[in-house]
Amino acid sequence: MSITPKLNRFDLSMIVISLVIGMGIFATPGEVAINSNNPYLYFGAWFFGGAVSLCGALTFAEIGARYPTTGGFYKVFSFCFHPAFAFMINWILVISNAASVAAVALIGAEYINPIIMPASLQNEVGIRIMTISSVVILYIINLLGIKMSARTQNVLTIFKISMILILCTAVFKSHITLGTYRVVNEVINNNYSVSAFGISLVAVFFTYGGYQQTINFGGDIINAKINIPKAIFAGMITVICLYLLINFAYYSVLGIGGLQHKTTLAATLAGAILGTVGYKIISLFMFVSVLAYINVNIMSNPRVYYAMAEDGILHQRFKRVNQQTQVQEFGLSFFVAAVLIILFFVSSFQKMLSYVMFFDTIGLSTAAVTIFILRKKTKHLDGTGIYTMKWYPVIPIIFITTYWFVTVSIFIEKPLAALICLCAFITGLIIYFITKRSQKQTSIP
Repeated sequence: MSITPKLNRFDLSMIVISLVIGMGIFATPGEVAINSNNPYLYFGAWFFGGAVSLCGALTFAEIGARYPTTGGFYKVFSFCFHPAFAFMINWILVISNAASVAAVALIGAEYINPIIMPASLQNEVGIRIMTISSVVILYIINLLGIKMSARTQNVLTIFKISMILILCTAVFKSHITLGTYRVVNEVINNNYSVSAFGISLVAVFFTYGGYQQTINFGGDIINAKINIPKAIFAGMITVICLYLLINFAYYSVLGIGGLQHKTTLAATLAGAILGTVGYKIISLFMFVSVLAYINVNIMSNPRVYYAMAEDGILHQRFKRVNQQTQVQEFGLSFFVAAVLIILFFVSSFQKMLSYVMFFDTIGLSTAAVTIFILRKKTKHLDGTGIYTMKWYPVIPIIFITTYWFVTVSIFIEKPLAALICLCAFITGLIIYFITKRSQKQTSIP
């Protein structure tokens, strides 16, 4: 049974926004401030990151228009390169998604821990306990059955946008005493090194990422060749504006020094607006938003395993679905196990960034390269009304080059993390060829 297109442009725009605005914007500004050390590099990183991400969004908009298909991010690699390369990249991105879930879970724990945990557990151990408990509880809930709808997603996205706009009003509150939130004797480092800027972009691109998954909905969009690019553009412009607004609010209230020393940024802004009560309310809301993000990923990522198993690359156990609950019990358990293993070895959001972004920079930059191949393979579509980006090939080259620059920066600054990630890529390639060989041996009479 084929998928019937049911999502309109507004639905997809909301999906773009919700894919990008996770929890990163409420944590990564502190990481950017630590690496940039001064306001010029700080805002430069966010402006530059937004511009490059827009270039990436426009590139993926044309990829989605030229090759609209369900699971597009997986299939475009196979179509333009080779199924082995498609599996290697997407296998590792599934692991990266598990790391992203773990990272976001840590952010949620940092927000809720001071409110509900006793003083003795308001530390790294307490955060780890809260994080693992949240994932395990959601795992048990997901084992009971699946429930998700586009309407709920739209409501949650609008809620997040509204929350960001409310937080931005902190800059207009005349009663705020900046000294209360800023670090005393704030020291501004005027070191404008290229490597510092490159490492700053790691957290920025993590926060701007997610829009590329939009091409996975190619089979669900009404008039996909027109609506995918328009929805991506509208969604990303909205995200960039919201990010710049809230970063201005962070800096106005906290300063660079305050950003470097605060982990619960959104709750701090809420406290500036509404006092202690506002701090607690926003912390609770942030934790609920984190739970929603974790839950959606626990529900959706096993479906990627299902697609790979359907193609015969993964073991058929990943395809097994409980007919009563419609849950992939093995696939679900595998994904949650990956999240928990990552949480046992990595205890902070900052440590997670290098691993997640090394996966993403390689995956996104190589996916963007497919536009050059798609232009040749789908030349017959030119002049038929599909979206074609202006300033080609400058826009994709800017995006790809910048992401390679960030990849090299991670490799230089975090060589161990980069080496582990490269080993994970190679492992995926080995799994693919082992699977294919076993399939051939099984098929031989």
